[in-house]
Amino acid sequence: MSRKSGQWHETIAEKYLVQQGLKPVTKNFHAFRGEIDLIMLDQHSLVFVEVRFRKNTFFGSAAESVTRKKQLHLAHAAQRFLQLHPKMFDKACRFDVIAITGSANLADQLKIDWIKNAFLIT
Repeated sequence: MSRKSGQWHETIAEKYLVQQGLKPVTKNFHAFRGEIDLIMLDQHSLVFVEVRFRKNTFFGSAAESVTRKKQLHLAHAAQRFLQLHPKMFDKACRFDVIAITGSANLADQLKIDWIKNAFLIT
C-alpha cells in the first residue's frame, strides 16, 4: 500500500473514531521501532490505533495482518510516546485496530471494523 493510500485510510479511520466520540491527540507518531498511526483519547483512556486496509479477505482480514511482531513494535512506540508525554502517564492505555475492507474507489462502500483492546502486551 502506498503512503498516500495509507494516509487516506488513516484519515477515514480518524473521522470514524471522532464520530464515535474519541478526540485526536496526534497521528503518525514515529519511534525507533515503530509508528503509531493514530493516538486518540476515549474519555480517560489513551488509545493507540493501528489502521489496516485490505481490498478483500482472500488472504486474511485486515485485523489478522497485525502480527505479534507488529504488536511489539506498537508497544515500544507507545512506551516512547508516554516517556515523551509524562502528563499522559496517568491515563489507562489500550491498543485498538481499525480494519478497513473494500475498494478505495468506493469510499461509501468501505467496511470499517473497530476492534477495541485488540491485543494485550504481556
